[in-house]
Amino acid sequence: MDITDLATKIIAQDRRALARAITLVESGRADHRAQAAELVDLLRERSDHRAIRIGLSGTPGVGKSTFIESFGMMLTGGKMAMQDLQTSAKDGLRVAVLAVDPSSARSGGSILGDKTRMDRLSREPRAFIRPSPSQSHLGGVARRTREAVALCEAAGFDVVLIETVGVGQSETVVAEISDLFILLLAPAGGDELQGVKRGIMEMADMILVNKADGDLKAAAMRTCSDYSGALRLLRKRAQDPEGFPKAMTVSALQEDGLAGAWEDMQSLTEWRKAQGHFDARRAAQAEYWFDQEVRQGLLAALEREPLKGTMSLIGARVAKGEITPSLAAKEVLAQLHKA
Repeated sequence: MDITDLATKIIAQDRRALARAITLVESGRADHRAQAAELVDLLRERSDHRAIRIGLSGTPGVGKSTFIESFGMMLTGGKMAMQDLQTSAKDGLRVAVLAVDPSSARSGGSILGDKTRMDRLSREPRAFIRPSPSQSHLGGVARRTREAVALCEAAGFDVVLIETVGVGQSETVVAEISDLFILLLAPAGGDELQGVKRGIMEMADMILVNKADGDLKAAAMRTCSDYSGALRLLRKRAQDPEGFPKAMTVSALQEDGLAGAWEDMQSLTEWRKAQGHFDARRAAQAEYWFDQEVRQGLLAALEREPLKGTMSLIGARVAKGEITPSLAAKEVLAQLHKA
């Protein structure tokens, strides 16, 4: 594969080249990993375009796909222009959606049905939707989603939406990819404040209570009020202006409240850029992913010979009770150090 040619096509906004590149960065083959690293580094040198990266999390059934489709259609349709870009309102914004689907713990497969659920947005020429398997990675974010985001930025997309699988508190890892972390909630879910634990609330920049329409509208207003009160009790973060993080109601089905949510997202982003928090956050994220790459590399070494064979032999001794798990682990780590 000609990496230089692929990079040129991506910068020229070739959608097919972008799809091929994302497939490349998601591959686990050693030769593909080397090519992917070369491609991402080349694009970093040749493209300085930066998108707003928005991470979206929420429990299954909250309406994430419906929200993304309505929100994406609003942005691509030109109903809301981005404040810091020269894009005219009539042209609309270019929106990329990276939808991460849960992988089966048994077979490793994924349904990858997000594109089917976003029928209108999938046919929008200014939108690009890419479903990816989570591959059992904690946080519901595919391991290479970060690199896929960088590819979408280089391809000239103005907004990159990262939808996670919504599996629990480990979802907070999406905050290490995005500039804004949006938590979607549904009303009338029982004990609302126990529905989401404190850890993920502390990471959220905005909480959007979806399905605020019809019979659920009153319940949505109460849920929003509950979370607004809870957010005021949390410790103030340096990267937040007055009034943030905030909770508000939206209806993805009726497309109500989406424009207000987008205006607040832009206001928060602009404030952070002016105060230096935006660049500082991206720098901290780069350092975080460096640490993760080192850790993943060490874990990958355990899956290769000779350490893989050593693990199997020592594991058999542990099973027979000949050695304790702690001493066995120490022995393996000693072998890793020598390698």
